[in-house]
Amino acid sequence: MNHLERFIANMEYQPTDWVPNWELGVWPQTRDRWEAEGLDGTSLHWRWFPGEAGLGMDPKEFISFDGAPLPRFEYEVLEEDERTFTFRDEKGMIRKGLKEGMSHGGRMSMDEFIDFPVHNWDEWQEVKKRFDPASPQRLEPNWDVTRVAGWRARAHPLIFGPNCTTLGFYWWARELMGTEGVSYGWYDQPKLMHDICEHHADFLIEGARPVLEKTTVDYICLNEDMAMKTGPLLSPRTYREFIFPRMRRVVDFYKSHGVRYVAVDTDGNPEKLVPLLMDAGVDILWPCERAADQDPVRLRKTFGKTLRLWGGVDKRELAKDHAAIDAHLRTFIPLIEEGGFVPTVDHTVQPGVSWDNFQYYMQQKAKLLRGQL
Repeated sequence: MNHLERFIANMEYQPTDWVPNWELGVWPQTRDRWEAEGLDGTSLHWRWFPGEAGLGMDPKEFISFDGAPLPRFEYEVLEEDERTFTFRDEKGMIRKGLKEGMSHGGRMSMDEFIDFPVHNWDEWQEVKKRFDPASPQRLEPNWDVTRVAGWRARAHPLIFGPNCTTLGFYWWARELMGTEGVSYGWYDQPKLMHDICEHHADFLIEGARPVLEKTTVDYICLNEDMAMKTGPLLSPRTYREFIFPRMRRVVDFYKSHGVRYVAVDTDGNPEKLVPLLMDAGVDILWPCERAADQDPVRLRKTFGKTLRLWGGVDKRELAKDHAAIDAHLRTFIPLIEEGGFVPTVDHTVQPGVSWDNFQYYMQQKAKLLRGQL
C-alpha cells in the first residue's frame, strides 16, 4: 500500500498494513532540551505536519493557502520594559508577551491579549476588506501550472491549507474580536456576528474553489479551538443559530468538489457540540485533549464510527517513564484494531518530555501502529 491508500483504508475501517504515523510538533524549548540531551537538531526539519522522516513519520502534503488579513496590519511595538513587550501583530491584535524563555521565536507562555481590531459593525466593514478570498497572494504563484499534475498523481494524503490557515468560524471570530468580545457579540450584536459568519463561509468556499476545480484533496481541516477544559466556549443553541448553517454550506461545497473528509481541530472538551458538527458533515475530530477528559476510546463508544478520531496520546504520560508510556499506548489497541483512528500526542510536545522518552514513545508507537505492541 502507498501512503494515500493506507490513510483511506484506515479512515474507512478497512484492513491496512499499518496505521499512519503522524505527529503535530514540539515547543521550541523542547527542541532546546533535546539538543542538550544529545539530539543533532540539524538532522530534523522540525515541520512535523508534512512528516518527519527522521523520526519515522509518514508524509502528507499541504497546499499553500494564506488565510490571514491581506494586507497585513503593520507590526508595531507599543511599549517595552525589561521583562515584557506590548505590540500590535500582523492580524491587528494587541498583545503583551514575556521576553524570558524565548527560543526560536517562541515564548514559554501564552501572550496576554489586550485588544482586537473589531468592536462594532463599522470596524468590521473596514477589516472585512482585508479578507478578499480572491487575493492572488493567498495561493502559491503559478500553482495552476507547476503543481496540479503532481497533486493529481499523488501517492500520499493531500490537504488544502497548512495547519491554522483555514480557520473555523469561532476561531476566526475570536481573532477579530477576542473571547470576551465574541461571547458578548452573540447577544449584543447579532447582526454583526451573523455577517462575520456569513462572510467567513464565503471566504472558506471561494478561497478553496480555484484549487478544488483543478484537483481533489483528501481532507480539509478547520481549526476551531472552541472549547475549554470543562466544555465549549459557546452553547449548542448559539452554535446552531450562528455557525451551523454556514458550516453545513462549507462542508457541502467541499465534499461536492472532491474533498474526501472534513476535520475539525479543537482543544478542550467540545462534546456538547460534536452532534452538531456531525450533523454538518464533519468526519474527523482531533486532537482529543486528555487534560479535558477527551479519551478517544470513550468518544468512539459515544459517537460511533461515523466520527473518526485523531490524537488522544496524553503528553503528560510521555513525561513519566517507559513503563507508563507502554501502558498508555496499550489502551489504544482496540481503536488501532478497529480503524478510523490515528494516535498522536494531543498537542505539541512540551519541554517536560525528555529526548529519551520521546524516542521510546516513537519506537513503541511504531509497534502499536503495526499491531505488534
